[in-house]
Amino acid sequence: MSVSLDLTNSETRAKLDAMKPTDGTKPSLVGLSREQMADALRAEGIAEKQIKMRVSQIWHWLYIRGISDFANMKNLSKDFRAMLEEKFDVSRPKIIEEQISNDGTRKWLMQFPSLGAGKPVEVETVYIPEEGRGTLCISSQVGCTLTCTFCHTGTQKLVRNLTAGEILAQLLVARDRLGDFPHADTPQGAIVPAEGRKVSNIVMMGMGEPLYNFDNVKQALLIASDGDGLSLSKRRITLSTSGVVPFIPRTGEEIGVMLAISLHAVNDELRDELVPINKKYPLKELLDACRNYPNLSNARRITFEYVMLKGVNDSLSDAKELVRLLKGIPAKINLIPFNPWPGSRYECSDWDQIEKFADFINANGYASPIRKTRGDDILAACGQLKSESERLKKTDRLALEAMMIAGHGE
Repeated sequence: MSVSLDLTNSETRAKLDAMKPTDGTKPSLVGLSREQMADALRAEGIAEKQIKMRVSQIWHWLYIRGISDFANMKNLSKDFRAMLEEKFDVSRPKIIEEQISNDGTRKWLMQFPSLGAGKPVEVETVYIPEEGRGTLCISSQVGCTLTCTFCHTGTQKLVRNLTAGEILAQLLVARDRLGDFPHADTPQGAIVPAEGRKVSNIVMMGMGEPLYNFDNVKQALLIASDGDGLSLSKRRITLSTSGVVPFIPRTGEEIGVMLAISLHAVNDELRDELVPINKKYPLKELLDACRNYPNLSNARRITFEYVMLKGVNDSLSDAKELVRLLKGIPAKINLIPFNPWPGSRYECSDWDQIEKFADFINANGYASPIRKTRGDDILAACGQLKSESERLKKTDRLALEAMMIAGHGE
């Protein structure tokens, strides 16, 4: 049920004002919770007795029918649609570029407003069709706060966090382009994947560190898993983190999705180099948080991602230490052949070495699939995403990082 709020209350007004873009565009209803949507309608004079019904109608059009134009919300009155059109937005972000790999992987470069002074920003989103499922890799930030040395995205400094609506919009665009909504106004030229594959899984593994944008990621994923809308199972949603330890328990408790950890090293010295956040949250703290992840079980295992770097982290002694470190954690270990990108200083491990590494881990009781490289011909593979958005000035970026940390009590 929607909460009734006094619109003369300054706190309520501040919440509504916070929804509004600062660049003159209309606020989007995409990504708002039901309570926020109710507040927005209430602020425009919609009668209290109609609020719950109106929110339910809009929610249905947005997330079940996939409508991106108020004019197509046919069971709403013309006057109500006119008000919505004047005050709000539900349109999709602009697709700057769409690429299709030889293996069927799709990559979209999407443009979002600046939300302030400066140019619009861009992010990349990747769709990976597989036998029996289709996985969408979603971005959470423009650029990244981290500087993992093997990751192309990490070479693009943080520009800003994506809003809940912008995170969710990536899923809506993909479902549009894949013919995954039941509405009749799918744009001409929509790409329908072979054998009816659609978006069945999503992974927060695109640009950015999701747990440094926790509130927006949480809201987007709760909407994506809402049973009266997009209705993705939480067991088909995976959030990948480089190890922001304070938010790991909150991810399990407040979002309830599957967890993946970008591990990549078995000792602090090497992980400090490959994944510099390890200096703040070293391996022991990270693995303790994993052992205590809510609802962890053999049916809800943590995935540990391990990029295979030739002569760096791929020896059998590394494999032995990896098994020791993960003892007692229900886990799967994804071995990722390194995907080269312009200017990288690493090489991919030899294939026979990757197989020996995998065989050792399997023999010690852990599933260790070798991830098939997908979309590398369009720089859509793991660790290759990057946009050309203008980065923040250093002083602004540091201030934003400090706000994110302070805001969550790290």
